[in-house]
Amino acid sequence: MSRMFGTDGVRGIANKDLTAELAYKLGRAGAYVLTEGAHKPTIVVGMDTRISGDMLESALVAGICSVGAHAVCVGVVPTPAVAYLTRLYNADAGVVISASHNPVEYNGIKFFNKDGYKLPDEVEDRIEDVIKNGLSQVPSPIGEDLGKREFKEGAARDYIEFLKGTIDVDFKGLKIALDCAEGASYYIAPKVFAELGAEVYVIHNNPNGKNINKNCGSTHIEELRNFTVREGCDIGFAFDGDADRCLAVDEKGNVVNGDFLMTICAKHLKEKGKLNKDTLVVTVMSNMGLDIACKREKINTVKTKVGDRYVLEEMLKGDYKLGGEQSGHIIFLEYNTTGDGILTALQVASIVKKENRAFSDIASIMHELPQVLINAKVSNDKKNLYKNDEVIISEIKKLEEALDGCGRVLIRPSGTEPLVRVMLEGENQKEIEKMALNLAHLIEERCN
Repeated sequence: MSRMFGTDGVRGIANKDLTAELAYKLGRAGAYVLTEGAHKPTIVVGMDTRISGDMLESALVAGICSVGAHAVCVGVVPTPAVAYLTRLYNADAGVVISASHNPVEYNGIKFFNKDGYKLPDEVEDRIEDVIKNGLSQVPSPIGEDLGKREFKEGAARDYIEFLKGTIDVDFKGLKIALDCAEGASYYIAPKVFAELGAEVYVIHNNPNGKNINKNCGSTHIEELRNFTVREGCDIGFAFDGDADRCLAVDEKGNVVNGDFLMTICAKHLKEKGKLNKDTLVVTVMSNMGLDIACKREKINTVKTKVGDRYVLEEMLKGDYKLGGEQSGHIIFLEYNTTGDGILTALQVASIVKKENRAFSDIASIMHELPQVLINAKVSNDKKNLYKNDEVIISEIKKLEEALDGCGRVLIRPSGTEPLVRVMLEGENQKEIEKMALNLAHLIEERCN
């Protein structure tokens, strides 16, 4: 049997892979493992807008209450809101029902510990083992020892006040466009920006349970690009379904991805003396243009494997305050314990307001190098052979010498498919396309 927990909780098609029965078991096992020893433990439960949320929340809460835990339901809120509210309410754990940027038929269940951090693999494995062992060691109290559900009416307001407290400027005079992806940010994001004085223009903030992420949000940013220009906005922000990531659009309609946003924020924090150790944590997929810009600004970069959990691990280990991914999943550790799309948007908008310059000008801090990604088809059992093949190693060295510090070669086996991904960056698009194609063919020849 494959591992139940993936890279971001338990995910699958709702009512097929992720059933109400499984949600109930996750509620029981999760409450038991995460709150063992706690007296009448409390667990915060939030969700995004997808139609399957009601079914899964009911089952999950039933499981939580069945072990004597107290479920605090905060309704539709972004994933990072649950991380924050878990800490604010001194809860023992938090759970989010969301499949992030995935289509409506998917859903997921993700746990946070009492400090608002995603669970390490070993804790997820314990929850999974409890379920696989038939929940035999999980208590089933009766009578007055059962848990109960509480609906927390002011949760969204608590999160809004937190977000507003992360900046020290108002947005009067700024025209800001928002694409809420028909998801968890639909109410909170426009409210925050409006309360801070911005002139807010919003699209995709009318969720009906079925339209989350549908041709909108950070994975489909085309409409926001046109909308931002048409309405004459200074900046546009696009969130995903659970609002843990954010991409931006400048006043000309150009997309400003996570690499640009991190570089902009790192420079600003460094100038304020708030970028701890003058260091930004990114993944190996961040564009080399980020490295070049950071070097010019005397900002150190630390690189991790792909995945926000690895970014967070490195930030905690090195006591760094800013890190994230090209996808717009950015962590401001001074304020929250996970990527927070609305928080990111607020930080970027505050920089635009303070600098009183066009966002396109601010974003010119970084020049993105052309990037090419070619997949080499290699069977799963041979995906790592390239690491020890002298011919491949020699060819990679030649390519790196040819790029002469103005590009790079990155080889990465796929975690889920029989592929080795060959990524090249450089200044000449046609040249790196040819290099990448030749290298991918060589890997296929040598590793099959």
